[in-house]
Amino acid sequence: MATYNTSEFRKGLKVQIDGNPFIMIECQFVKPGKGQALYKCKLRDLNRGTVLERTYKNGDELEAADIHETDVTFLYEQAGVYIFMEKETYEQYELEKDKLDDAWKYLLPDMPCKMLLYNDAPIGITPPNHVVLKVEYTEPGVRGNTATNVTKPATLETGAEIIVPNFVETGEMIKVDTRTNEYIERVK
Repeated sequence: MATYNTSEFRKGLKVQIDGNPFIMIECQFVKPGKGQALYKCKLRDLNRGTVLERTYKNGDELEAADIHETDVTFLYEQAGVYIFMEKETYEQYELEKDKLDDAWKYLLPDMPCKMLLYNDAPIGITPPNHVVLKVEYTEPGVRGNTATNVTKPATLETGAEIIVPNFVETGEMIKVDTRTNEYIERVK
């Protein structure tokens, strides 16, 4: 199996430690006044979501994880299990809600997504960066309260709750950034 040397360490690298897949979320090169160069890394366990901090010496190696990404379409949700279908082979994958992190908040039927597979088993998905969703409920805006950027909570059609500007009304379509969980704009 392939390995990565410390010189190849970078954010986004997918490695395997003790048989579990990890993604490198931060890597800092540290050169102390005396001694060997160090690499301080933060790694997120792709199965459990926990974060691990490790320090590696120059010349250490980590095993590459057998992770690949494939295009899938979200089909439906049933009893907390989300069903996806691969576009090329029509193979179906199931993921529990807890493995989706916050991605479930943005899923609508027939929505294209990217799925992470570890040893051909699904471990997570990435929704599109921007989605258009309907505002199911939000408090009416108060007239005259425009001195500053006034915001209010809104519930979207998928059950997600985000903060929107005061002028957004129930029933409107809005664009949301799925990476930051933030309102972008109204959509006509």
